[in-house]
Amino acid sequence: MISLILGGGAGTRLYPLTAQRSKPAVSIGGKYRLIDIPISNCLNSGLKRMFVLTQYNSASLNKHIKNTFSFDAFTHGFVDILAAEQTYGNDQWFQGTADAVRQSMHHLINHDYDYILILSGDQLYQMNFEEMANFHIEHGADLTIATIPVDARDAPSFGIMKVDQDKSIPRFIEKPSKDLLAEWESPVGEKSQKQKRNYLASMGIYIFNKKALAELFEENPNAVDFGKEIIPLAINTGRKVVSFEYDGYWTDIGNIRSFFEANLELTDDIPQFNLFDNRNIVFTHARMLPPGKFLKTIVDHALIADGAIVHASSVQRSIVGIRSRIGKNTVLKNTIMMGNDYFESLEEIVMNPDRINMGVGADSHIENCILDKNVRIGDNVKIIGEENLENMDMPEYTIVDGIIVVKKNAVIPSGSQIGYLKD
Repeated sequence: MISLILGGGAGTRLYPLTAQRSKPAVSIGGKYRLIDIPISNCLNSGLKRMFVLTQYNSASLNKHIKNTFSFDAFTHGFVDILAAEQTYGNDQWFQGTADAVRQSMHHLINHDYDYILILSGDQLYQMNFEEMANFHIEHGADLTIATIPVDARDAPSFGIMKVDQDKSIPRFIEKPSKDLLAEWESPVGEKSQKQKRNYLASMGIYIFNKKALAELFEENPNAVDFGKEIIPLAINTGRKVVSFEYDGYWTDIGNIRSFFEANLELTDDIPQFNLFDNRNIVFTHARMLPPGKFLKTIVDHALIADGAIVHASSVQRSIVGIRSRIGKNTVLKNTIMMGNDYFESLEEIVMNPDRINMGVGADSHIENCILDKNVRIGDNVKIIGEENLENMDMPEYTIVDGIIVVKKNAVIPSGSQIGYLKD
């Protein structure tokens, strides 16, 4: 089996985090990137041949993959970038998920494989793809779709499968309206029934037989999307399409709110996504950084990455990224701080006394925020997000759904006040 990982579109709903990078290159958990998740799932499943399909803002993603995932000569494994390209007879960039795969198929000619695993590069989950592959083979399927039970509230946001007792999929609908849901319930596990999660949603994870995918592309040369076109076409032309029901943790990082919540949930007592696991390891770039350092700081439900120096009075339900700096008497609460790409030396700090240093200064209060890489926030600054704030986009920050996102490399002067100011 070979894996094709979709590197994401323009990622407009995750702006401004995607202003200078693609969605899969966005930092998560203080030290990882979203692309690390599908690649790690593949490696933990014994799958070591992967192509990542990229198009928008891909320089940062390409660099991360090149510097992180290398294999020795004895494994025959690889993680290669397939960038959108214009070729003889085709001058179009990727038009959708299916079109991206179709345009990349010629790169697989020299590889021996029977099945193609297609993944998204911007989801958070831990899955054993070997189990899904065995399920696909045992059911003699042409296409297996990973599905997850959802309730009536969430169902209209997904592609919903009608699944029979034998796991076959006779019908599929993309984002059904609520008045149609009654006819789209499927058999689910006992746990899901009790939680009234009676609808099986597509996770955007597919296993195709090599021959079936080639035929579908040949028969439907204008189809550009898997969910809207290829999957219904596979069902309607009599291919065997089955559902592999997954009932673990899975979330699609689609917008700022889902990104914010997925990150902060990692600080829970027992998070649904477990970073502390001997088998389901999340692999990322090895940076050789020193350990994090705390000075008189109260830390409660927080992840602190390597290289951080924290003088803050308290860090609560927050993520402090690599090489972060936080000044004295500062409060960090419900905040994702992505950290810095490099250390600012003591000499630089001493020689530039009037410049705001990287990180967050002293006597500040940062709450309900996302601080992108390399921000410089001065002393006595208050940046507090709150649900009632109006959405806006300013040169140094953006407010989305009450969350304040300070942009990459932004400078916030000392004494600044942004958002809802608590007493």
